[in-house]
Amino acid sequence: MHVQEWLETVPPLAIYLLVGLVIGLESLGIPLPGEIILVSSALLASQHGDIDPVVLGACATAGAIIGDSIGYAIGRRGGRPLLAWLGGKFPRHFSEAHIATAERSFQKWGMWAVFFGRFVALLRIFAGPLAGVLRMPYWKFLTANVLGGILWAGGTTAVIYYVGVVAESWLKRFSWLGLVVAVLIGLTSFLVLKRKAKQAQSRAAEAEPVPAGQ
Repeated sequence: MHVQEWLETVPPLAIYLLVGLVIGLESLGIPLPGEIILVSSALLASQHGDIDPVVLGACATAGAIIGDSIGYAIGRRGGRPLLAWLGGKFPRHFSEAHIATAERSFQKWGMWAVFFGRFVALLRIFAGPLAGVLRMPYWKFLTANVLGGILWAGGTTAVIYYVGVVAESWLKRFSWLGLVVAVLIGLTSFLVLKRKAKQAQSRAAEAEPVPAGQ
């Protein structure tokens, strides 16, 4: 069953709790589709008056901030052995290459990596635990965590909700033609972002120093 179709069968209170829980678990380092759940719930809120977008955004924000904070505490206590353990449990997400990429981002950008990492799927999972492992000062982490959580969770909810409201009205006017255009725009945006991400990853790989003897 599609995520949004399934959410339509869930009571509003359960949706608020589910969004906060999934985003919180993702933020503390467990690979879960937090963004998909949030976007689907915000779209559902734009179509059904039973779901309050303000409450939804608040739950998403709380989950993001609390989850990242727990991840930070776990990372600070567990250290690098924790990353090795996560690599064994979730090799697709916590591979050595992914950890190295995230660590370079933290070393280069510091607390900004926590803030902007909220908007990048890979760094969103890493941000809390890795900040703890690298022993980033907590006040820096908390500042970036709170600001990033509010902007990402609250902003995503607001944008998707209002776009959904406008899109629903617009699609009713233009029927299937509007749907085709919307899908094409979304697909083009996805491909452009995917291409830019690959280019950034290639540049990072090329910038890596080659170990002596190789």
